[in-house]
Amino acid sequence: MARKKEISREKILDVAYKMAVTDGLDGMTARSIAKAGNFSTQPLYLEFGGMQEIRAEVLKRISDELKTSTLQKEYTGDALIDLDLAYIDFAQNHTKLFSAMFVDGKFGSQIISDTLMGLGTDKFKEQFGDVDYSDEKINDIVIANWISTTGMAALVVNQVAKFNQDQIVNVLNAQLHDAMLNDRLDIDTQENPMFAADQDASLKSNLA
Repeated sequence: MARKKEISREKILDVAYKMAVTDGLDGMTARSIAKAGNFSTQPLYLEFGGMQEIRAEVLKRISDELKTSTLQKEYTGDALIDLDLAYIDFAQNHTKLFSAMFVDGKFGSQIISDTLMGLGTDKFKEQFGDVDYSDEKINDIVIANWISTTGMAALVVNQVAKFNQDQIVNVLNAQLHDAMLNDRLDIDTQENPMFAADQDASLKSNLA
């Protein structure tokens, strides 16, 4: 009878995920995961092709948590604004992970940007179900919204500025309504590391 594996793939991912959420991603190596889980590095290489695969799986789990739990909180009753507030709370509660994924750009991934864009689009349609905008227009609004929200989150996390919830909501609403009235993403501008794809492409192209 084959010997039962003592260290499962799921256990390794559990340890790696907890490390990412608690300490960010800079220190995530095979050795650090093994040390945190009190096992050798051998099971990691038996269960995974390498750290790239482990990181991809951790990102997928983070994405699932963002979609199903972390970014589904209610504050004001306005769906998109509540999404923004939940995102800022996430940044404050998980500063190292937030910085690694959305500020430093060290661990960004298409799966995360797709998750945020999908959530933003769904929440916009929920909050503004009576507007008749093209998919491209909605996409532009959601991009602009995430740029503003990430900027505010970075200011709060780095203690550059302090805002109460009413102030944050006022700024986000002003930005949101500006994006609904104007088209400002068809020009080349400074890239947002959260979604950066090509340094020579326009912001709109990178986020599309």
